[in-house]
Amino acid sequence: MSKAKENRAPVSQQSHKIEKPADPNSIGANITIEINEKKVSVPLGTTILDACRQNQVHIPTLCHHEDLCIAGVCRVCAVEVEGMRTLQAACAFPITAQMKIKTSTERVRKARRHIIDLLLSEHHGECYACVRNRNCELRNLAAEYGVDGFTFGHREKKMHEIDRSSYSVLRDMDKCVLCRRCVRTCIDLQEVGVLEAIGRGNQTRISTFMDKPLSEVICINCGQCINRCPTGALFTNDPSDDIWRAIDDPTKHVVIQTAPSPRAAICEEFGMEAGTSLTQELNTALRRIGFDKVFDTNYTADLTIMEEGTELLLRLKKALVDKDPDVKLPQFTSCSPGWVKFIEHFYPDCLDYLSTAKSPQQMFGALTKTFYAQEYNIDPKDIVTVAVMPCSAKKFECNRPEMTSSGYKDVDYGLTTRELATMIKEAGIFLPEMPKTGFDDPFGEASGAGLIFGATGGVMEAALRTAYEIVTGREVPFENLNITPCRGFEGIKQASVKLEGCVPDWSFLEGAELKFVVAHGTANARAVMEMFKRGELNDVQFIEIMGCPGGCIGGGGQPIPTSPEIRQKRAEAIYAEDESLPLRKSHENPHVKYLYEKFLPEGPCGHKSHELLHTHYTKRGSFIV
Repeated sequence: MSKAKENRAPVSQQSHKIEKPADPNSIGANITIEINEKKVSVPLGTTILDACRQNQVHIPTLCHHEDLCIAGVCRVCAVEVEGMRTLQAACAFPITAQMKIKTSTERVRKARRHIIDLLLSEHHGECYACVRNRNCELRNLAAEYGVDGFTFGHREKKMHEIDRSSYSVLRDMDKCVLCRRCVRTCIDLQEVGVLEAIGRGNQTRISTFMDKPLSEVICINCGQCINRCPTGALFTNDPSDDIWRAIDDPTKHVVIQTAPSPRAAICEEFGMEAGTSLTQELNTALRRIGFDKVFDTNYTADLTIMEEGTELLLRLKKALVDKDPDVKLPQFTSCSPGWVKFIEHFYPDCLDYLSTAKSPQQMFGALTKTFYAQEYNIDPKDIVTVAVMPCSAKKFECNRPEMTSSGYKDVDYGLTTRELATMIKEAGIFLPEMPKTGFDDPFGEASGAGLIFGATGGVMEAALRTAYEIVTGREVPFENLNITPCRGFEGIKQASVKLEGCVPDWSFLEGAELKFVVAHGTANARAVMEMFKRGELNDVQFIEIMGCPGGCIGGGGQPIPTSPEIRQKRAEAIYAEDESLPLRKSHENPHVKYLYEKFLPEGPCGHKSHELLHTHYTKRGSFIV
């Protein structure tokens, strides 16, 4: 394997080889061009679009997205280049020579307007009833270019039935504008390949293999296609009406858990800058909506560290002390349902390497209808559990038939960040103005380790904070517990921590290098799995993989738009909140300690915890308890 392949670039950078040269000097000196009669200097190879943006010249786009490879299919970004007969797509035109560019001539304006009119002529539906109303790029372009009628007509008849087969992702192809963002997302960004452009000319459409519904193809439910779709052609399966009915039913006890990533991103739905955490304001809003209890998913993230970390240490003991040849190492994390479905589809022979620990969402559901119901004398059949997650795949996960270890459906409904924001607005609440309140007991206290699950590398960092201290009796040797090798948006990160001064129970690990790998986005997951199958990770013990670029902060249920810069700000908000907390290690959470003492007396990975908090994987592409 080449060095370039081994050190794979971050997913968000892989598609920018023309647009954003990593080092302008490596491809030549700057070149002087004219943009609207103003001379500017740009690196050779820069696209016209980037050159204009660098010089504060606005050019509209539709098919272009910062995360994706260049397509140049919509032509909305058309500009005039002196000496060229036709208009050029600014997003796909690299500057390789001196040129004069004009971005707002009559010819350019009319071309853009005609393109928008043509798109609208094939776009079916009423904006006021669309899930993307007020956040639709086509609608915004129409407003920007003064569209006040349908120059080329307007299709009033619906041509396609909405594909509602998936628990996670719904498709309305009447709203598709053939920008192919979803195709590039699924094939290039995630390397899954569910969607493709089929047909030619005016017969072109976006479809799945043999036009099958999404529930019958290899969709991993990550929802990344939704976050890059410019219209309402792709959207999540929203259960909010069912949740409202439960809230309004006096016989139901409705509880909600909120994950850290939505709390760091929901501000964007209320017009605030990305990276503003509204955790405590959200707690107040959820109570005003009518939820009986508001819990912190970070609590079961701490619990996940206890279970998954113990599982890793037990696997190491079996391999090194007991010399068990059947132990599967490295251990892969299992808290990302998109990643789990990816490995089920593409690498089913490697399922035994996954941790058996459930995700924090599912652990929470199981405990809510067992431990919580017992502690507060509530009949579990009357409890309705709702999970607010950044991830559309969580909807699929909570609907898996195996996720019923409590005797009931453990998590009844999964809500995305966007859907929760709509519910809050529906209740007449402006979230940023809410007073701050805390979470409810018994799942209200959590550590910063659980909090950083929201960013890529967070699970690994949280696990190392606990595992290192259990093995050595000392804190992990990084300043302020910040394990920097786990952080950042490189596509694949590898590092190690040396175990020295081990306590007697773990003396067999003395001097060992605990080697780990962190990857995010399933394109990078595929690269890791290929490295693993070639035997290049045989000396690695632990691998974290998150299904979405950036981890949960870039999940398919997060506010739209998303970009590398926005993901960075969301991650910064999570890390800042972690450092502000007095409790930053999962094993020190007193509520988790109480749970083990009172309800799981055998401790992590004991018999009862295995029944409620773990699951197993089969090559049939499903869980079994």
